[in-house]
Amino acid sequence: MDIELRSGCPINLTMEVLGDRWSLIIIRDIMFGNRRHFRDLLTHSEEGIASNILAARLKRLLSLGFINKRDDPSHSQKAIYSLMEPAIQLVPIFAMIGAWGRRHLPVSEELSIRAELLEEGGAPLWEEFMDDLRQIHIIDPIGGANGTWTSPVLAKLTAAFLEVRAKSLSPAS
Repeated sequence: MDIELRSGCPINLTMEVLGDRWSLIIIRDIMFGNRRHFRDLLTHSEEGIASNILAARLKRLLSLGFINKRDDPSHSQKAIYSLMEPAIQLVPIFAMIGAWGRRHLPVSEELSIRAELLEEGGAPLWEEFMDDLRQIHIIDPIGGANGTWTSPVLAKLTAAFLEVRAKSLSPAS
């Protein structure tokens, strides 16, 4: 593992791995947006990551075992990025970070609806989502990337997001 060992503290070590500005955002976009190609990660991030930063973070996440990369059989010049077990086990952390952010920061309804649903669903929903992620990222990453396999939990979270987005874009009645 390519991490700086300042101490054996688990919080410090976790921050060494995930504490930069972009690593959790990239994992979030793969996890919640099912963005599996470099171009999708680059062009669809709300935060606007630069291509060189994205490439460097993907390389680091690969070396740390958080993601996997394989050739995309549908296109010879594309690669598919998939979550590995350490990243999948971040679901409860994402849920807690989202819940904290909703309580203490000026979040938008549109971008916080998934966090709200994850918080409300609690551990049973997190476990179900992690099982779904294992199916579409580890067991069948090609099917997960091309839509053959889908996550019912992710579909529910995405539908809620799209519903809130549609309401926010519709003119006032």
